[in-house]
Amino acid sequence: MPHHNDRKASFPTTFGLIQSVAWRVVKRWVRRSFPTVEGVSTSELANELSNNKPSPILIDVRKPEEYRISHLPKALNLSTLAAIEQQKISSETSIVVYCSIGYRSGRLAQQLQLAGYTVKNLEGSIFQWANEGRSLVTTQNGAEAATNEVHPYNQVWGMLLKRNP
Repeated sequence: MPHHNDRKASFPTTFGLIQSVAWRVVKRWVRRSFPTVEGVSTSELANELSNNKPSPILIDVRKPEEYRISHLPKALNLSTLAAIEQQKISSETSIVVYCSIGYRSGRLAQQLQLAGYTVKNLEGSIFQWANEGRSLVTTQNGAEAATNEVHPYNQVWGMLLKRNP
């Protein structure tokens, strides 16, 4: 006869399965919403950032309060085409945009594309990047410091973040 603790032991596995299915649905939704926007996987971006070639400009399109909690190293916090144009970023420069899950950044990537920029949307965005244990920083007194925290955007989307034990 199964012990009542057996159910508790299966919860993380069940939750992980649900989370995995939810990620597939979210990524499909983002791709279908912005079919002309090229995606870049977290592993491809990590490889690109670690080689000696010029790295793409990283643009975090989230709200400033989300960016303050954490962002990818050296990412700029710009959420509109006008803000990017104000920074005088060349349309010839490779850009990777991200947000929490990829929808807001997909929308901006589409606008950037139409304006002639070379842009990719980070698949899974900062949530997947964090779930894979990749480097995140927060900016304190003008300097970047390592962190593991990620702003959950809201309670529902936050369920796509892995829970730290």
